[in-house]
Amino acid sequence: MNLAQAAPTSVAQGLDPRRWKALILLCTANFMVILDAQIVIMGLPSISADLHLSPVQAQWALSANLLTFGGLLLLGGRAADLLGRRKVFIIGTALFLLVSLLSGLAWNGEVLLVARALHGVSAALMAPTALSILTNTFPEGRERNKAFAAWSGIASIGATVGLLLGGTLIDWLGWQSIFFVNVPVALLMLVLSPVLLRESKDAGKQRTFDLGGAVVSTAALGLLVYILVEAPAKGWVSFHTIGFAAVFVVLVALTIVIEKRSASPLVPLRLFRSRALVGGNLVTGIAAMLAFGMSVTISQYSLGVLHYTALEFGLSQSAMPIAAVIGAYLASAVLNRVGIRPVAVTGVLLLGVGCLLLTGITPEASYWGHVFPGLVLFGFGLGGGPVALAAAALGGIAKKDAGIASGLNTAAFQVGGAIGVGIVSTVIASHMAEAATNPAAVMDGFTQGFVACVIFAAVGLVLALALLRKPDGGRLQVVPEPRTPSAH
Repeated sequence: MNLAQAAPTSVAQGLDPRRWKALILLCTANFMVILDAQIVIMGLPSISADLHLSPVQAQWALSANLLTFGGLLLLGGRAADLLGRRKVFIIGTALFLLVSLLSGLAWNGEVLLVARALHGVSAALMAPTALSILTNTFPEGRERNKAFAAWSGIASIGATVGLLLGGTLIDWLGWQSIFFVNVPVALLMLVLSPVLLRESKDAGKQRTFDLGGAVVSTAALGLLVYILVEAPAKGWVSFHTIGFAAVFVVLVALTIVIEKRSASPLVPLRLFRSRALVGGNLVTGIAAMLAFGMSVTISQYSLGVLHYTALEFGLSQSAMPIAAVIGAYLASAVLNRVGIRPVAVTGVLLLGVGCLLLTGITPEASYWGHVFPGLVLFGFGLGGGPVALAAAALGGIAKKDAGIASGLNTAAFQVGGAIGVGIVSTVIASHMAEAATNPAAVMDGFTQGFVACVIFAAVGLVLALALLRKPDGGRLQVVPEPRTPSAH
């Protein structure tokens, strides 16, 4: 008998006995996607020198991945709903393996850029699909909250391990090793996926792609990521940025028109009637702005002012993911008792307070006295907040919509991260421009970078308080799909 098709009593009752082993596999996928993104940042200087990449090409080694990843998330999520979540996850993992090999074997910059763009495609298939499988595998409530805690905690660990592992691998084995390390893990995932993951998909009769909506929404999301990647260099009020922003608005309006008229929309607009889904995704975007914006600021401060090596920097940051894991599991333990809004608000508040503490850093600041407390509080918020936000954004979702809802949630995080990087990088750079005549401007730039993060947290706090309220004392829940008459 095929183990993937075995159906014990617990499976028949909707609880897969393999679900906790499956969770390890799904979290591994999330870990590898996050790890790869961080480890490439560490390897970019060596890659640029060896492959003779210009500064623009080096930037696009990162941007090409962001563009395809961000642009294809919704399509990847809906493909999982219609074609089968396990099937799409396996396809994404296989592509991840192949492009990791191609990246490590890249003999020139053009090949690497193509490989990184294809890696974004694989991540757009893997990440939302893994999250939708998790959502469908674990029943709403305590078990799903624990699963979300693992998902959230492993993301923070992946980011830090990328910093630690990247510098070590590059020093010992060369930049190619940062891509080859993905291969055995992806191979193991391919072997275990048919064994541990149960297939699921939309069983409805209208199992067709909304081609027009898919093309236009993918173009809109991809264009948004492009704008956010290029705006810091081109200027936020430049003709280039404003012109593309106008095109983005037109594409969004066209997407709404298409989705309203489609019999089988890529993104069912009825989902946005849920305050929980909208609030969960908006605050997820804010949390990502904080996570990425804070990461940019603390890394430049540590490497540029404190002159840490890559390994020293990774070790100094390890307090944050440890705190994030603790925060995630504390959040999952109390979520059912206190509700989504208190946990989400506490998480955002901790993120903001952590950044507020870090505004006091100086070139002479001690790690334990000035940096460590901020990292720990930020880590608690980074672990706990997303558990509640995922519960809000994905709770009450019909199984048939789990893929697209997961795609929306992942897209919110990616777009939020790009906005955070863009804004904070611009703030820091604007002060760095004065460094030649005013050396104090360097530290002022880092301070203002953290201040920008505090402002992000204040906005997130308002949104969480306003949108994550329980309507009429009921549960935060997505508006269900209207019933349609049965065909006779």
